[in-house]
Amino acid sequence: MKSFKTQSKRILDLMINSIYTHKEIFLRELLSNCSDAIDKLYFKGLKEGLSGLTRNDFSIRITADKDARTLTISDNGIGMTADELEHNLGTIAESGSLAFKTENADAKQNDDVNVIGQFGVGFYSAFMVAEKVEVYSKAFGEETANVWSSKGTEGYDIKPCEKEGRGTDIVLYIKKDTDDEKYSDFLEEYKIRSLVKKYSDYIRYPIKMAVTKYKEQSEEDRKEGKERESYKEDEVLNSMIPLWKKNKSEITKEEYNQFYKDNFYDYEDPARYIHTSTEGAVSYKALLFIPSNVPYNYYSKNYEKGLKLYTDGVLITDKCADVLPDCFSFVKGLIDSELTLNISRETIQHDRQLKLIESNLEKKIKSELLDMQKNDRENYDKFFKNFGLQLKYGLYAGWGMNKELLQDLIMFKSVKTGKYVTLKEYVEGLKEEDKNIYYGAGKTESAVKSLPQSEKLLDAGYDILCFSDDVDEFAVKMLGEYEGKQFKNVLSEDAASEEDRKKAEEDKDMLAAIKERLGDKVAKVKVSSVLKSHPVALSSEGEVSLEMEKVMSQMPSGGEGVKANKVLEINGSHPVYEKLKEVYNADKEGINVYADVLYSLARLTAGLEIDDATALADNVLDLLSK
Repeated sequence: MKSFKTQSKRILDLMINSIYTHKEIFLRELLSNCSDAIDKLYFKGLKEGLSGLTRNDFSIRITADKDARTLTISDNGIGMTADELEHNLGTIAESGSLAFKTENADAKQNDDVNVIGQFGVGFYSAFMVAEKVEVYSKAFGEETANVWSSKGTEGYDIKPCEKEGRGTDIVLYIKKDTDDEKYSDFLEEYKIRSLVKKYSDYIRYPIKMAVTKYKEQSEEDRKEGKERESYKEDEVLNSMIPLWKKNKSEITKEEYNQFYKDNFYDYEDPARYIHTSTEGAVSYKALLFIPSNVPYNYYSKNYEKGLKLYTDGVLITDKCADVLPDCFSFVKGLIDSELTLNISRETIQHDRQLKLIESNLEKKIKSELLDMQKNDRENYDKFFKNFGLQLKYGLYAGWGMNKELLQDLIMFKSVKTGKYVTLKEYVEGLKEEDKNIYYGAGKTESAVKSLPQSEKLLDAGYDILCFSDDVDEFAVKMLGEYEGKQFKNVLSEDAASEEDRKKAEEDKDMLAAIKERLGDKVAKVKVSSVLKSHPVALSSEGEVSLEMEKVMSQMPSGGEGVKANKVLEINGSHPVYEKLKEVYNADKEGINVYADVLYSLARLTAGLEIDDATALADNVLDLLSK
């Protein structure tokens, strides 16, 4: 028995037990090796003009023998001589595929040749599931065959053997089951099918396996309860040609929709699909889908964003999160690129490549969404209802860095129309001299419309945006402004009119008495003509609004101390104001109960809780009884 040329059992042990996250990866690696072996012979045929080596002559076969506990993966590719077995399998991390690509640079330019391997360690993943591996191989044009056999770190043997036809048969003697691992699953048809479909569906050569089929039964046999007679029949397990590698003109909308539903487990067609490719600093093909529905766990911590990542049609990972910005985490799909991978082909080594892809994809996604917004508004409104919250979070989470990307995509309901409007559409409805984009916080447009401060604005012809999500006001704070217009909360303190200032001066002692009664509950008490028909309301001054205080107070921790500077606004034109003056002039202490009631009512209309409902009821009854 020969020792591995690295002279290090520890290195091989690391290869077998530590490099790969999932044991099932072994089948992907071995099938990729088979594909490489075929590609090498196919390229040789093209280069040397050899006859009888068309693409239809090649295939890969999987054979499972439960009784012998063997799994055999065979190809009719270029095969290996005894020296090549020694060189490629006897030396860890010696990649014959990498050497082939280095020596045949022109092969990379040929779309029909797709050699995948580069590290020379994928083969050793077989030892994760096999206690012994045998490799029977006959090189193209050779008369003799040889078998390489090994039980892992102990070493290996190479001997002459009998083998019909060129190519390689890899025989895995599957380990016995343990309490933690059921290795027998890798001998089951359903498991083999699922692994081929998951990882190697787009290897360009047919992967064949004799699968179990059942003959039709007669009605009489069914009634008698006879078992259906089974038989074996060859079946191709893989699709071979990836949809994303076809020309767009050859693919129908129905094919895109079906691919999406089959691969991303949705029952409805996607709202949009994006089929794109890029050549340059980083080359890739991408097939992206914008779902029509919200995944059941989308807004939960359990949801994992990411695109499927393929390298030359071989699945590397199901969820590559680094190529998709968080604000577009609802997008599903895949990218196929010759990225620089780590040795296990499970992660990517260079962030620069990912950043380039992410930048390109986010522009493509934005462009597609804007097109939907402009030309298919009904579906865009539906999309925004489903995923608009994520776009708003993207504005807030990016601290304004995503402003240019997202500001034209977000929408809010109009209090006037009850329909979604974009910021651009709102601004287009303003007069040139108007400076503000007005908004109010409320669960519905009706709730915002009923705010005391909304009435006068709506009567003046202004629209008000309904901020129904907790994140809305935080998001627009990150925007700062839009096309020179400032965002203004209808509950923010407004500049006093000349009439208001005059009344405030005349009744300053009464207003001071109300402020003294309320203490720190309010920052100030003022006369306001903004309220029109409402007697009283709360507004705020400073950066923290009433809605922000409400949202922060509901957070698990850290928000309790955040308070808005509240302003109690009293309508100087309302009969209640005259009643206050009458009470104050008659009995200065009598103003206290009115101050308490007005403050509580102002909190209620602003959507804030009151501290003591019983005290409010008692005060109201007391006033009614006078």
